[in-house]
This record gives sequence, C-alpha cells and structure tokens, in this order.
Amino acid sequence: MLTRADGQLVESALPPGHLRELARRGAVRRYRKGLLLIQEGDVGDTLYVVLEGRLKAFSEDLDGRELVYGLYGPNELIGEMSLDGGLRSACVCVMEPAACAVVRRDEVRRYVADQPEFAFELLSLVIARARQATESARRLALLNVYERMAKLLESLAAVGEGDGAGNGKGRRLPRLTQQEIAGRIGASREMVSRVMKELVAGGYLELGEREMVLKRALPADW
Repeated sequence: MLTRADGQLVESALPPGHLRELARRGAVRRYRKGLLLIQEGDVGDTLYVVLEGRLKAFSEDLDGRELVYGLYGPNELIGEMSLDGGLRSACVCVMEPAACAVVRRDEVRRYVADQPEFAFELLSLVIARARQATESARRLALLNVYERMAKLLESLAAVGEGDGAGNGKGRRLPRLTQQEIAGRIGASREMVSRVMKELVAGGYLELGEREMVLKRALPADW
C-alpha cells in the first residue's frame, strides 16, 4: 500500500532524492488501466511523480493514429511541460494500474525556492526529453520502418527499459503490442506485424507472453 489511514506516504513507496521530498508535497492518487490522465491541449498546473505502474505519453490524429513519446514508470516525472502555465503538450494514459503523487505548480515553485539545485535536475529532465523527441523526429524522417523498429528493440533491451541480460539465452525486453510498437516508431501496425514475423522466422526475435527476447544481433538492414 502507498498510504496509511492518515493519508501519509509509506516510506518504501517513495523514490529517492529530490523526488522523494517533492512527492511528500503532493497527494497520492490511484488510477485504473485505460484512464486518460492528461488530455493534450488542456490547461494544467500539476505534475506527477510516478510511484507505481506504467503510463504512456502520446499524440493522436483524427484517424486514431498515435505517435508515442515515451513510457514512464516508478521514480519518473510526467506533466512537467505545463509548469510554464501553458497547455498540455501531449496526452498521457494509464497502461497498467498506477499510483502517482500529484503536485501542484505552486508547491513545485516553493520546493525549488527551498532547494534551488532541484531546478537543474528538472532542467536536465526537460533537455533529455527534448533530445529524445529530436532523435525520434530524425528517425521518422530518415530511417525506414525496419531500421526504426530495430533501434527501438535495441533501446528496449538496454538497461533502463529492458534488463539487458546477456545470459546466453538472449536479451530480454518488455513485450509490447504491435500497436504500441507502431505508435513508438511512427509506422502502421501492418508493417510492424510483417517485420516481426520475419524476425521471428529468422530466429532473431522470440515472443513470450510477458516479454520478448532478442536471440541474436539484428541485421543492419532487411
């Protein structure tokens, strides 16, 4: 559990460092799977410290096609782009049951005033995500579907999203649906399905119920 009867955060639920202290200034909320937590274009004055679960930041066009900016889990912040008082820049939905400490903008400002070094942490986060968005745009413009998918699989297998285990049985990474992969690389689900089938048939990729395994190094091109 994340809260006691008096509403206080349980110590083991809190992330380390500044996020721990920032989370203390918010209210813990639980969210069900499938909930649209943030709507792109809305006015927002809160950010979220993720304590449990997984959330997805994305944009969607009128035809329902998605562009996924990232998946976020425990010890990460979401909603930081609204701290300037502007509109939400993306949608965020709950991929699995989640809990977050919801912190209002005025509380964030007070915390930065008390702990000025946190401003540099927040700035570093925004810069890192801007770089990620730039790289995603570059891949969409310059790489073909297979190259984009190969780069995604390799990044998921790296430390941070997958466990990257090199145990002689391949590198494990989280199992994403074909639609989730399509959203993250800006391709159709049909194209993703075709590439995945060929990778499985070629012995490069193994699909499990809860994870995927990269059996060997992916080819440079297809």
